[in-house]
Amino acid sequence: MSVLPYLVAAWIFLVGCYGLATSRNLLHAVGCLAVCQSSTYVLLLAVGYRDDGTAPVFSDLAPGSRPLVDPVVQALALTDVVVGATLTALLLALVIQVSKRHGTVDPDELSELRG
Repeated sequence: MSVLPYLVAAWIFLVGCYGLATSRNLLHAVGCLAVCQSSTYVLLLAVGYRDDGTAPVFSDLAPGSRPLVDPVVQALALTDVVVGATLTALLLALVIQVSKRHGTVDPDELSELRG
């Protein structure tokens, strides 16, 4: 197993974090957070990958004859996709409400949020 998928996941996460830290727009920040979330998909795929692995359907395989892909990692990846889509939808709804109430999506211009 190569270390390349783990490096790709770390690089995607760092790119998303950099974009989040330098963002001057709430929509851009939501997009960068989605990029950070997508790095977890790559990480889960790297963890669940098996050389010559088949789907975890046990109807036609003898036990121990071939390596199988872990179904728990597949379920975690699917859950990660659903949580990511829900979080993105919620944040976009909040950005729309901020834009309606304050007329801007620039976080520096939102004076009501300052302490």
